[in-house]
Amino acid sequence: MKTFDALHNPYHSHRMTTYGRKGMVATSQPLAAQAGRDILKKGGNAVDAAIATAACLTVVEPTSNGIGGDAFALVWMKDQLYGLNASGPSPSSISIDAVKEKGCEHIPKYGFIPVTVPGAPAAWAELSDKFGLLDFQEVLAPAISYAEEGFPLTPILGKHWKEAYERFSEQLTEEQFSAWFQTFAPDGRAPEVGEMWSSPDHASTLKRIAETKGNAFYKGELADRIHEFSKTYGGFLRKEDLMAYKPEWVEPISVNYRGYDVWEIPPNGQGLVALMGLNMTKHFQFEETLRVKDYHTQIEALKLAYADGHQHITERGSMAHSVDALLSEGYGQERAEKIMDVAQLPQAGEPSQGGTVYLATADREGNMVSFIQSNYEGFGSGLVVPGTGIALQNRGHNFSMDPTHVNKLEGNKRTFHTIIPGFLTKGDDPLGPFGVMGGFMQPQGHMQVISHFIDCHLNPQMALDAPRWQWTKEKELWVEPGFPNHIAQGLKRKGHNVQVALDSSSFGRGQMIIRNPDNGVYAGGTESRTDGSIAVW
Repeated sequence: MKTFDALHNPYHSHRMTTYGRKGMVATSQPLAAQAGRDILKKGGNAVDAAIATAACLTVVEPTSNGIGGDAFALVWMKDQLYGLNASGPSPSSISIDAVKEKGCEHIPKYGFIPVTVPGAPAAWAELSDKFGLLDFQEVLAPAISYAEEGFPLTPILGKHWKEAYERFSEQLTEEQFSAWFQTFAPDGRAPEVGEMWSSPDHASTLKRIAETKGNAFYKGELADRIHEFSKTYGGFLRKEDLMAYKPEWVEPISVNYRGYDVWEIPPNGQGLVALMGLNMTKHFQFEETLRVKDYHTQIEALKLAYADGHQHITERGSMAHSVDALLSEGYGQERAEKIMDVAQLPQAGEPSQGGTVYLATADREGNMVSFIQSNYEGFGSGLVVPGTGIALQNRGHNFSMDPTHVNKLEGNKRTFHTIIPGFLTKGDDPLGPFGVMGGFMQPQGHMQVISHFIDCHLNPQMALDAPRWQWTKEKELWVEPGFPNHIAQGLKRKGHNVQVALDSSSFGRGQMIIRNPDNGVYAGGTESRTDGSIAVW
């Protein structure tokens, strides 16, 4: 196991890597991280801690996730890696024609049309049933407490909340959106940083989920409320859609990158994009301090991977090309050969046939969880089920209205999904969970964090803090304010349209925990781009 040496790191880091042995929880909100650690101290394992943290995040970071969102998890438990896909399908009655009948040529971002079945509560219950040690009600108790008693807003949370309120005030003027304002702007404005906010309705909903192991949400009174709300405002979602839902246990997928196995959840998630990018860049030798040509190679590989992702990824049963074909050595080599010395416009290839919260937890037994949960864009659809505090996601916005596209809108189908948890192993050793939040930035963040960790030998905190680039479209490239100027200029000479972004919030917000297999000590990092913290034991 390599040691992490801060003295040889070329990047300034705002935080030091955190170390611990008995347990660790890393996420974007201190209160949620501490709740997870408290569960570990009560005898819970990494899965119990992950559920407690995730439930808390629906309360203390509602700008990014909620009870009405989706979730994915990678769980290392007793020497095996498990994958859970808890993304929900579209309502069974929706179709391209049905949406067009409502006067929409494109899937709107807000309202009921993009609302899909929420998977998060089912994810918590499923994880608890399979791996949890503590009673489900005990695990959800901290989240219920924060929803009832309230909590003070942290700085970055407050910033995003205010931005959402201003945007929603302009755009969401119809009656169906009134419950959002009653819930998240009870005084006719967004709460301020340091101000207390609570949601008794949210607390009551979490209690019912806790008491019934999620059944109230999918089969009981909460399902009835969702059904009635959707029916009242012309939505497609019905109680039958909720009753039919069950998360799916899946086989994680991976590529080997310079001796390390990088793991993701298989489609419908976009983790495949990150793996395709790494499957190309492994054919190039990078310097420990990345050069212009190394950054250029990563960017061009990512662009090719995204072209393939948008062309080929959807629900697995609807894909024309298999994951094995897209991740094959031959296809990786073939795509790598498309990388030129100057920036290109990416085109999808044809292989042979064959807004979000992230959290990482670890316990004293070496079990670890990589968990991600999201309402898709910020608060989601702008809809809150009256009297429940449930903010519904707008994940269906990712569907295509093109009837010839693999990701076309259909009933009872899971769309191409942005949220992706990651996990790292080496040989037989589990190293640990990592993730980067932020829509379509996520595979880019995964690639960069993994490269900084493996190629540059940076510790978890420095791998996360290293300045990032973000490809947006065509040859457009954004870089953070702290990105090395000489590298940015070099990339411009290679044909990239480089712009320095004034705000780092779109460059992802991630966490990482790495376990030393020699002594079981955990090293954890959390981003300076968020309100994150690491609770350690």
